[in-house]
Amino acid sequence: MTESSRPPLSVQFEESEDQGSNSSLNPTLGDVIAARYDRRDLMKGLLGCAAIAATVSPVALMVAQEARAQGGNTTPSFAFKEVAAGSDEKHYVAEGYDADILIRWGDAVLPGAPAFDPANQSATAQALQFGYNNDFLGFASINGAPGHGLLVVNHEYTNEELMFPKLGRQDQKARFAGMTKELAAIEMMAHGGSVIEVKRENGKWGIVPNSRYARRITAETPMEITGPAAGHTLMRTNADPTGTKVLGMLNNCAGAMTPWGTWLTCEENFNGYFWSKKAGEEGPQGKALKRYGAPGEWYNWGQYVDRFDYAKEPNEVNRFGWVVEIDPFDPNSVPKKRTAMGRFKHEGAGNIVNRDGRFVAYQGDDERFDYVYKFVTDGRVDTANRAANADLLDKGTLYVARYNGDGTGEWLPLVQGQGKLTAENGFPDQATVLVHARLAGDAVGATKMDRPEDIDVNPKTNKVYLMLTNNSRRKADQVDAANPRADNKFGHIIEMIPENGDHAALKFTWNILVRCGDPAIAAVGATFHPNTTRDGWFGMPDNCAVDNAGRLWVSTDGNSPGATGRADGVWAMETEGAARGTSKLFFRCPNGAELCGPYFTPDDETLFVAVQHPGEAEDDAPPGSGTFENPATRWPDFKDGMPPRPSVLAITRRGGGKIGV
Repeated sequence: MTESSRPPLSVQFEESEDQGSNSSLNPTLGDVIAARYDRRDLMKGLLGCAAIAATVSPVALMVAQEARAQGGNTTPSFAFKEVAAGSDEKHYVAEGYDADILIRWGDAVLPGAPAFDPANQSATAQALQFGYNNDFLGFASINGAPGHGLLVVNHEYTNEELMFPKLGRQDQKARFAGMTKELAAIEMMAHGGSVIEVKRENGKWGIVPNSRYARRITAETPMEITGPAAGHTLMRTNADPTGTKVLGMLNNCAGAMTPWGTWLTCEENFNGYFWSKKAGEEGPQGKALKRYGAPGEWYNWGQYVDRFDYAKEPNEVNRFGWVVEIDPFDPNSVPKKRTAMGRFKHEGAGNIVNRDGRFVAYQGDDERFDYVYKFVTDGRVDTANRAANADLLDKGTLYVARYNGDGTGEWLPLVQGQGKLTAENGFPDQATVLVHARLAGDAVGATKMDRPEDIDVNPKTNKVYLMLTNNSRRKADQVDAANPRADNKFGHIIEMIPENGDHAALKFTWNILVRCGDPAIAAVGATFHPNTTRDGWFGMPDNCAVDNAGRLWVSTDGNSPGATGRADGVWAMETEGAARGTSKLFFRCPNGAELCGPYFTPDDETLFVAVQHPGEAEDDAPPGSGTFENPATRWPDFKDGMPPRPSVLAITRRGGGKIGV
């Protein structure tokens, strides 16, 4: 696989999507951890027994010592029988729970949608049907009812080899030989998002047919560009000389719901959708293109649609990579790309209403050696008047994080005219700062991180949890005592605490909640609590959710029989007390799938999860594996001729009750 090729599998997609374009001299997180923790302190008293050290990480032993020193109850609060780790063609959920398929790729969303027919797909049909590769899930109650509401769903990307008969993988290596204009149009309609009305009756969730709220968002849906970058020269195209209107959203990964009931859906790997043989541009735009990895040419849409051809529309790429706000309660509303929140490869937008009433959104830039951001609005949330919050996200300050070696951190403002963000350094105005947010982060000295993915706030403790999925490109000279993994395949979770509980503060403290991987292998350096079973540890944390009790739930991306001996899934993790760092497996995906979502209903009695790209083959699978004809599973239908279908599931407790208690 070359850097310019489109990745063939989900894990390879993650590897290829970010080539580590950050060439700045800013310190990495490994540098910071090394400065904070001294190897001798960590190893002191832990290597006395060579036999134990050979099979158990010294850092894990340190965690065990600390847990014993704390005393107290080390029994996890998650009261469910753990699922056995492994991998096969089915999904599994903890004993006493049901995980029911709610909606699948190709199912009807809008009235008039035809029955799904994989052998006779069309763009017209797909625009009415549930899209592909469901990722973020959000739930908005109708009239406050926990069992009735709107489920919003991101559709991140498409797998042609699993979607279409006799096509196989379509990428640069295959020269897109099997692609046609119609197939590309189907892909465009399979991207975006869905709004569906759902209701729980007799203990089971179902779709409300012909709902007035039902909606499909696609790569062609008209949207508005708002905030400081709206109308800027960097946003203007031949088709839109105003720089204020754009069609569609791309590669929407994670997201969030706002307290006023809107859906924040985040554009991630937008660079892969742009096509050109003339991208070697000099000057500021060329520097920015390289920094964002564009044009990536993972899709060949630019052969059929001019706006995806960089040579024809060089500014179109700047119109993607934003947080998009959508009102799910108004299917006629125009989605808005909120440029004040910055442009990068957004994973999510975990948020909280600060104690002074301002809205604070934390955001990760999902690429190796990229940054963590937060956005703080100028205005305050009006809890009594939903309409008053309509444009709240257009004015505020974007910050990027710097992690210090003493366990403190700083939020560095990305404001034009401050520090190095001047016209002389390539930032003539605030719009340029936001369009080129990565370059702005480079300039102010942000800390390079190990693929910041989802990030969420625990309203019970005020702590912020950041999923760092992995960084296989960390070199040996970046190894540190607390994270001795030059080739960090398994990732870790950072816990951040705002100064004085103020999420708008410019300072915070941080620590590592857990280093992921198999704690039984010393070289991995994992730090799960010793009560974590052989089924309870995980690698590659990706998405997360916090329930109403303040407990953390983590979903993963990249576990597989070849990588970790287990499928992806959802793990429940303790973050407080003597059981801190204990993890238990709650739900397990079928072969080839990644677990996305997850999202709780307001009463914690339902956990919605999204199973993405089931049926993909592993890296070392024989040629022809992981295709429409030969998938790794035919989940969830298990019918000959029916491909695996990305699906949303509703997990409930038999007989009712809260999840995990």
